[in-house]
Order: sequence, then C-alpha cells, then structure tokens
Amino acid sequence: MAVNRVERLLRKVGKALDAARIPYAIVGGNAVAAWVATVDDGAVRATKGVDVLLRRPDLPAVAAAFRPLGLVPIEVLGVTMFVDRRRPNPKTGVHVVFAKERVRPEYTHPAPDVTKAVRAKTGFLVTDLPALVMMKLQSFRRIDQVHIEDLLSVALIDSTLVRKLPSDLAARLRQIRETPG
Repeated sequence: MAVNRVERLLRKVGKALDAARIPYAIVGGNAVAAWVATVDDGAVRATKGVDVLLRRPDLPAVAAAFRPLGLVPIEVLGVTMFVDRRRPNPKTGVHVVFAKERVRPEYTHPAPDVTKAVRAKTGFLVTDLPALVMMKLQSFRRIDQVHIEDLLSVALIDSTLVRKLPSDLAARLRQIRETPG
C-alpha cells in the first residue's frame, strides 16, 4: 500500500510540475528506480518518499502548482518539503533538494541543476545518470550506497561515467565496489 501511495504521489507531482512548466528533476530512490527499470524491471527497489530537485526561485510557483494536490510547504530541520495538509507527515512528504546548492554544509559538491534531467519511461523527469550517481556518492548514507550497488548490478555505472567523477567521489565508488553488501 505504501509503495502505491508513493507512486501515486510521484506521478501527481510530476504531472503538476510539467503542467505548470516548472523545471524539475526527480532525484533519490525514485530516480534510481527509474534508471534501474531501463535495464531490469525486476531489480527495481521500492522507496518510501519523493525527492524533487528544484530551483529555489521557483518555490512560490511550485507551491501554487501543488496546492490543488493538497500539498502545503513546510520546513523541518532546515529541509523544505511539501506535505498533505490533512495529514502533515514529513516522512510521507515531497522533499525538496535545491539545484546548484549543497544539500548539507559539509558537502563538497552542490546538487546538479534541473537542466540535468531526462524524461523517464514512467513519464516524469529524472536527473541524468551521472548527476544521480554524484548525488548518491556525495550523500553516502547506507541507503545511498545500496542505491549505487543497484546501479552497478545492472551495469549502469561504466568506465566513462567513473572517469567523470571528482576524485573524492570516485574513491567512495571504489569503496562500495570493494565492500559490497
């Protein structure tokens, strides 16, 4: 049931942003799932939330586009998100990552721009694969490492992509490859 809720929310969010002509890219676990599905639908891992890359100046337009969906903006611990106004649970909201800004102060690399987006076969825009891999390696939580393992398992991370990585992120990728699971 939770997986269906996330998929419905993801589709509604993508449709609303497309209709409003607001540049965006889905990031996080849903972007990983979209990329993995291009190779092997059976290898797709469910994710519990929706993460969207947006430009900060577009936030008022996003709020207007999401209002008819029943989503209202809030900020929790410095994270901007949109939650259901009837059941405002941050865990089930739409989490915003701001384009060209560092997600956390200690990060050495900013998030990509929304121009790094491609249309997934599911219909919504997702960040391109190199930008997604960089974001996952930058965050480097256990779930991010698992997502990198998912991309590796279907051979989406190749030597061309690896050569484009900054040295600190390439080292993290090596670490994952050397200690899988």
